[in-house]
Amino acid sequence: MPEQRNRVRVETARQVDTAPGRPAESPLLASRLTPAVPPEPVVARPRLLRRLDEGSAGPVTLIAAPAGWGKTTLLASWVRLGGAAPDVEPGAVVPDSGDLSVPPEARPVPAWLSVEVGDDGDRLWAYLAAALRSATGSAEDGPLPDRPPRPEQLEVLAATLAAADRPVLLVLDDLHRVADPAALTGLEFLLRHAEHQLRLVIGARAGLHLPLHRLRLAGELTEIGPDELAFTDDEVADLLTAHAAALPAAAVHRLRDRTGGWPAALRIAALAVRGQPDPERWVGQFGGDQPEIAGYLHEEVLPALDPAEEDLLRRTAIVDTVCADLAEALTGRADAAQVLAALAGTGGLLHREDTRPPWYRCEPLLADLLRADLARLPPDELRDLHARAADWYAGDGRPADGLRHALAAGRWDLAGDLFVAHWPELTRYDRDPVHAPAPMTPPAEVIRADPEVALACAAERAYAGDLPAASSHLRSAADHAAGLPVPRRDRFLRLVTALEVSVARLSGDPAEVRAAAARLLRTRPAGATPTRVPDSASTGAASSAPTAGGGGAADDADLRAFTGTALGLVELADGALPAARFVRARAAAREAGRPRTELVGASRAALLLAVRGELRAAEQAARDALGMPPCRGWSCRLDCAYSYLALALVAQLRDQPEEAAANLALAGPALGIVGGWIGGPETDAGDDWPAAAVDEPVAATVAALCQAKLHRDSGDPAAGQRLLVRAREALADRPSATELAGLLRAAEAELRAERGDLDAARDLLVGASEPVLAVAAAKVELLAGDAAAAGRALPGWQSPAATSWPLPVRLDAGLLDALLAERAGDGRRAGRILEQVLDLAGPQGCRRVFTRAEPPVRDLLAAHLDAGTAHFALVSDLVRGAGRSTARPVAEPRDTLDEPLTERELTILRYLQSILSNVEIASELSLSVNTVKTHVRNIYRKLDATRRREAVRRARELRLI
Repeated sequence: MPEQRNRVRVETARQVDTAPGRPAESPLLASRLTPAVPPEPVVARPRLLRRLDEGSAGPVTLIAAPAGWGKTTLLASWVRLGGAAPDVEPGAVVPDSGDLSVPPEARPVPAWLSVEVGDDGDRLWAYLAAALRSATGSAEDGPLPDRPPRPEQLEVLAATLAAADRPVLLVLDDLHRVADPAALTGLEFLLRHAEHQLRLVIGARAGLHLPLHRLRLAGELTEIGPDELAFTDDEVADLLTAHAAALPAAAVHRLRDRTGGWPAALRIAALAVRGQPDPERWVGQFGGDQPEIAGYLHEEVLPALDPAEEDLLRRTAIVDTVCADLAEALTGRADAAQVLAALAGTGGLLHREDTRPPWYRCEPLLADLLRADLARLPPDELRDLHARAADWYAGDGRPADGLRHALAAGRWDLAGDLFVAHWPELTRYDRDPVHAPAPMTPPAEVIRADPEVALACAAERAYAGDLPAASSHLRSAADHAAGLPVPRRDRFLRLVTALEVSVARLSGDPAEVRAAAARLLRTRPAGATPTRVPDSASTGAASSAPTAGGGGAADDADLRAFTGTALGLVELADGALPAARFVRARAAAREAGRPRTELVGASRAALLLAVRGELRAAEQAARDALGMPPCRGWSCRLDCAYSYLALALVAQLRDQPEEAAANLALAGPALGIVGGWIGGPETDAGDDWPAAAVDEPVAATVAALCQAKLHRDSGDPAAGQRLLVRAREALADRPSATELAGLLRAAEAELRAERGDLDAARDLLVGASEPVLAVAAAKVELLAGDAAAAGRALPGWQSPAATSWPLPVRLDAGLLDALLAERAGDGRRAGRILEQVLDLAGPQGCRRVFTRAEPPVRDLLAAHLDAGTAHFALVSDLVRGAGRSTARPVAEPRDTLDEPLTERELTILRYLQSILSNVEIASELSLSVNTVKTHVRNIYRKLDATRRREAVRRARELRLI
C-alpha cells in the first residue's frame, strides 16, 4: 500500500491564476485532495488491498464499476491504511500484503484527487497541480501548470517526475466525470514519458477518455471490475457482524446470491435486517423491489445510462438471459450487440458469458427492478414482448422458454403446438429459479377445442415448480379426453402420462415415477426396441392409460429417452450409479433429436463412467455435454456441473491435480459448494455440507472424494479425512448408495492408515465383502507390514467376475498383487502381473494408481523398465511421475498443521506481525475484541505457540506468512 503523506498545502480560499473568462475567485478545496472518509463500519478486504498493491506497481490501475460498488471506499481505505505499516518496526511491512521486499524509501508517494461534476480542463489541472505539488514538494512557481499544460510545459513536468527520488502514485477518484477528452491528454503524455515515475490508480464508472486498449495490449493496465469488487460470502458475514446483524451461513449465501455481492445493496440490507423479527425470512424475500434498493437504482444507476440503453435493458428484462439476436428481436434495434457489449464492459451492469454468440444477464437486483417496471407497461405492449420472445425461442430450439412466453402472450395455438412437438424437452431437470408468474388461464372454449393447451399449461407450471397448479391443469385436460377421436386420444393420453411422470419426479415420489413410466412404456409401438421395465413398477394400468401400438420410430425413441432419463434420475437421487441407463437414454435422445434430454444423459453418464474408470468415454461425454447449445446463457447449470465434475475425476485419475481442482471449482456453485466447506475445520457442524447433497448425493459425494484426495496429495490428509467422514454420514440413510458408501469407506480407511491410525482403518473395513473394501483392507495390511494378511485380504482381480469392477479398483488390486509377488521374491511373476495392470491402465490413461502409490511402486516400475515392457514410454513417464508425486510425507507431516488455519485466522495472523494490539486489530477488521481474542487463541493452539512472537516465527517457518 502507498505511504500516506498529509502534505496538502492548499487553502480552501486560495486563488489560482485565472484564465480568460474564469471568475476572479477560484478556490481549491482541501477535502478534494485527501481521501474520503469511508462510511463506518468498514470491512477489511485484504484480497482487494493486495490486488491494489500489485497493480500499483505498474503504470495504470483501473477500478471500473457502476455506482455503489465500493470504488471510493476501497481506494480511501487502501490509501489510509498506507500510513505506518504494521510490523515489529514501523514502516517495515505493508498491511496484509506481507511484502518486505520494498523499503520505505522506495515506495511511491501518494496524491489524491476527487473529480467532481463540471470539472473542465482548467479546473482539473488546477487540482492536479496541487496534488502533484503535495506529493513532490514542488514550490508554487515550479513546473506544475494550473491549467491544461502546453507541450513544452508537459516535457518539463515529465522530466521533473522522472528525476524524482520516489515515484508518484496519483489516485483519481470518479475520473469518468471529466467529459472533455482533451483534459486528459496531458496525463497520457506524462505516463509515457515520466519513466515509470508516475503511476495512476483510477476509480470510475464508464466513458473514460484514456487509451485503455493500448495500455491493455502493452500489459500496462490492471483492471478491477464488479466481479472482483463483489463481496464474498465471508465478507458478507463480516459486514453483517459489523452491523450487529449476524445471520446463519445459508442466509448469508442467499443474501450474497440475491445481491450479486453488490456492496451498496449489502450495506442497505445490513442496516435493514437488524429490525426484522424473522431475519432469515426477510433475506429470502429481499429483492430489487425494496424501496431503498429501488430508490438507489433509480437515483444513482439508471440516470447514468443513455435512454436508449435503459429501454433495451428494460425490454430484455422480460427474459432471464439475452444474446444479441434475442435483444434485436425484442427491441428491433440493429445495434443490440454493441449496446450489450458496452453495458457488460465499462458499464458493468451485465455479466457476459464467453460463448459464441455471447450471452448476457443483468445484476439480480436491477433485474428485479426492471421486471417491476415491465409489469406497468400497457397489457398489449407486454403481450407483444412475450410474443416476440416466444417466436424467437421457438425458432432457436428452446421450447421450454418458448412455451412460457407463448402462454404469457396468449398465443394458445403456438403453446399447444410447442407442447405436442417438444414434450420430452419440457420437463425440468435443474433447480435454477424460474422468474415467471403464472400466465393467464386459457378461456374454456380454447380448452374445449384444443385440450392439449391445458397440457401445455400443466407442463409450464411443473417447469416453474408450481406442482399443485400443474396437477390442476392435468385434471382439467383429462376431462376432455373422452371426446377426442381415437388416434388423437391415444396420443393425448400418452402425453398425460408423460406429464404424470414429470410431476411425480419433481414432487419426489419415486414409486409413482416407476409406475407412471411403466404405463408409458406399455404404449410403445409393436416391434419396438426392447426396454427393460423396472421390476418394482406397478403392473396394473390406470383406466386413463393409452393403448399400445401408437406412434412410430421417432415416438419410440422419445419414450425410451424420456422414461430412461426419469428412471435414471430417480435412481441417482437414491444414491445408485445407473451408468448404463443414462448411456441408453442419451443414445435414444440423440436418435429422437432431443438436445435437452441428451444433455441430461450425457452429463450424468460422464460422471458415472468416470467413477467406473472409463475415462475416455467419460471425457468425451462431458465435453460433448458442455458443447451442446442448451448449456449456453447460464442455462442447465446442474448438467454443466456434472460434466465439470466428471472432468475433475478424469483429471485426478490421470494425476493432473491442477486441472482436477479447476474443474472441481467450476462444478461447485451449481452443487451448492460455497465458501470453504470442503475439508474445513468445522465440517462436523453439518451446516457446511453442500445444499445439493439432498437432491444430488452422487455428485456431492464424488466432489468430496475428489477434494479429499487433493487434500491428501497436498500434504493435508486430516482435512481429507474430515471431509470423507462427513460425506459418509450424509449417505447413512440411503440404502441404494452401497457402492458409493463403499468408495468413501475405502478412501477414509486408506487415509487413516497413512496417518498411522491402523486400528481405526481396520474397524472401517470389518466384515467388508465388496471388492473396493477388500482391496482397501489389503492396502491397510500392507502398510502395517503384514504381507501375509494383505495377501489373504486381496480379492481375485483376474477372475471373470472382476471385469465388472470399477477400473481403479482392479488396478489397485493388480498393483498390490505385483507388490506382494515382488516381496515374496518372485520377480518374474511380479513383472507379468505389472504388465497386465499396464495393459488395463494404458488405454484409459490412468496414472494416479502408480504415481501416488508408495515408494516401492516406483522401484517396481523401474525394475520392470529394465526387464523390458510393451509400455516403455508409459512406464518411463510413470517412473518420473512417481518420483515427483511421492515426494510427500507418508504419515502426518511434521511441517503441516494438524488443523489448518481458516481464512479469517490467516488474516489475523498477518496482523500479529505488527505492533497493533488486539483492540486495534479488531478495529481494523470491524470485529469485536472478543472475536479477535478467540481467533488468536485458536491460532496459538493450532501453531503450538504460547506467545505472539512464537506464533509468528512458527507461521513463517511454515510459510503461512
